Amino acid sequence: MKITFVGAARTVTGSCYHIQAKDVNILVDCGAFQGTRDNEKRNVSPFPFKTSEIQYLLLTHAHLDHSGLIPKLVKNGFKGKIFTTRATMDLCGVMLLDSAHIQERDTEWENKRRIRAGKPLIKPLYTIQEAVDSISYFQGVNYNETIDLGNGVKARFRDAGHILGSAIVEIWVKEDVREKKLVFSGDLGQKNLPLIKDLTPIEEGDFVFIESTYGNRRHRGIKETIDEFGQAVSESLQRGGNVIIPSFAVGRTQDILYILNQLAREGKLNSLRVFVDSPLALPATRITVKHPECLDKETLALIKEENFFKNTPMVKFTESVEDSMEINKIKSGVVIISASGMCEAGRIRHHLKHNLWRPECSVIFVGFQAQGTLGRMIVDGAKKVRIFGEEIAVKARIYTIGGLSAHADRDELLDWLSKFTKKPQRVFVIHGEEDTALGFAETVRNQLNLDTYVPSSLETIQVT
Repeated sequence: MKITFVGAARTVTGSCYHIQAKDVNILVDCGAFQGTRDNEKRNVSPFPFKTSEIQYLLLTHAHLDHSGLIPKLVKNGFKGKIFTTRATMDLCGVMLLDSAHIQERDTEWENKRRIRAGKPLIKPLYTIQEAVDSISYFQGVNYNETIDLGNGVKARFRDAGHILGSAIVEIWVKEDVREKKLVFSGDLGQKNLPLIKDLTPIEEGDFVFIESTYGNRRHRGIKETIDEFGQAVSESLQRGGNVIIPSFAVGRTQDILYILNQLAREGKLNSLRVFVDSPLALPATRITVKHPECLDKETLALIKEENFFKNTPMVKFTESVEDSMEINKIKSGVVIISASGMCEAGRIRHHLKHNLWRPECSVIFVGFQAQGTLGRMIVDGAKKVRIFGEEIAVKARIYTIGGLSAHADRDELLDWLSKFTKKPQRVFVIHGEEDTALGFAETVRNQLNLDTYVPSSLETIQVT
């Protein structure tokens, strides 16, 4: 059996793994590369496999760095089935269309520039129609349901506790008379996050593929983190400016709304005016409520009691461009939650343009910022950044609330690995920046005495 690390090897984005065995051709994830310009160029490169030969795609969750190249895969000849949880299938139904809209819009802008420069025109990575077409290949499955894929292959999705519908994927591959079990962690969530259930421990696996996004650090406790977040919002509003929160529309935005609601119900934040400025956020929030199988007991109780937004004076979702532009006329007293979470695209850039240079305002980062992104530049202390071709001074107060990350930290990753009752033959450390992945692999070797390996991009390994 051969496995090729197509993406998310010594980098965080572009999750994609190609499994080949006798009569078997499977992908785990088909994600877009994000962050640096060199990374994003990889999205237009040909796939390093024949798309028409792929029989199944097993998708861990809906975030675009795991799902964002699926329309391209279908466009290039994929005719198989895409298995994922029902919640992930619903989320991809809106996220991939939104991604296609951005592809078409950015291509239109670029082509206007190319016409003026006398350069040849380009085509979008995929169109809205191609994204719509790709959804027909999805097939939703339940957590803990074993699927027989034929040719001696079975798969099962277990709750990863990362975002709604996120999954750990277990795959059993039988070659000749020997069966080996592969475990792909996907993105693992930290425990006690709002809204969703905690991740599932896995007890058996011959070869384990574990993410390492936060493999070099520990998060603060969730209670202390929520208090820190509430204090940051309160201090910011007292200074008379606006609070800008870059946030992924799926997962993180719903977490923040839950926490703001909790702080308001406890009387710690009063008279809040919250704008959720993302076309994706409203349908994503509706999908969240639609899937109680993913939610924890506390959230289900709040929804049942219709207390989800009790005592929160105003939470307004803005979908149109005109409504989004109106928000930027407000100079103080509002919390603006907007995508994208790394400030690479979308409406968040407009809100930063109007507020980042104002010292009375604040920007609160609540998630991982990949290398090369605008968010990473701001977090790393840039004094000036370029937004829409204009140089903007960074005068607003910058907060980084790491404990709200949807990713497990180093200790939680180690704890998850420690639950295997029989030592895996090898642990492959993936989905982390190179130094982080290498450091986490060494930690796993030293603390758990497991054989670890950090693969390189496009490396193919044989497992026996």
